[in-house]
Amino acid sequence: MTIHDDDLQKFESQGAAALPAATHQGYVENDGARIWYSTYGAGEPVILLHGGLGNGGNWGYQVPALIESGHRVVLVDSRGHGRSTRDSRPYTYELMASDVLAVMDAVNVPKAAAVGWSDGACIALILAMRAPARINRVFFFACNMDPSGTKEIEWPNPVIDRCSSRHRKDYAQLSATPGQFDDFFAAVGSMMKTEPNYSAQQLAQIRVPVSVVISERDEFIRLEHAEYLARTIPGARLVLLSGVTHFAPLQRPEQFNSVLATFLAAR
Repeated sequence: MTIHDDDLQKFESQGAAALPAATHQGYVENDGARIWYSTYGAGEPVILLHGGLGNGGNWGYQVPALIESGHRVVLVDSRGHGRSTRDSRPYTYELMASDVLAVMDAVNVPKAAAVGWSDGACIALILAMRAPARINRVFFFACNMDPSGTKEIEWPNPVIDRCSSRHRKDYAQLSATPGQFDDFFAAVGSMMKTEPNYSAQQLAQIRVPVSVVISERDEFIRLEHAEYLARTIPGARLVLLSGVTHFAPLQRPEQFNSVLATFLAAR
């Protein structure tokens, strides 16, 4: 069955598809936070990193497809998101990247492909820069790597509002601090205003295969910035998704999953 949820009405009311039964799930303590993770399936490992304000359950349409194609899937709730906690320090992408490495150690994954969506994409690329021995490729979807990459959001925007509504509901259900969504929203927003901010010289040092993926109607990221990243990261490939926005994995999962499968299968 083809799933279309372009306006995110289904996501707002029901969330993404329910995750399958986990092979293993737990927490790892790292640098002042308790980080939730869950694993599924067997085979070549793939780490899925969700976007800002979300949680690992947002990948509900992707996990079964990856299991079926022979991958071991690792989900991580970024610090302060979903079931994971945080300390009083400001959020930083590099701190969240260190959490992913701690999870990889805990689940005995020496090296994996990293698939990142929005903030998760930034974390994935930082892992490729900072820990190249641990990451063998990066699927970089819907993210900037310096402030020039973002758009001014046009309001009103019902799609963004519905996504935020779902995030608020999920936070209340999953978080250890369920009544603090507004503070959480502000803290993540503060990080987004100042990060990421990586130079062309830093990006040019990346030595793993990267696909820079952008939707033609992305509400947050400039197409020109995606093109710049694809030019700057050695060997990177630019992929444009038609008919969708920043929320493509939820809006048209089959289209997104097809592009992801092609990326993971490439040699």
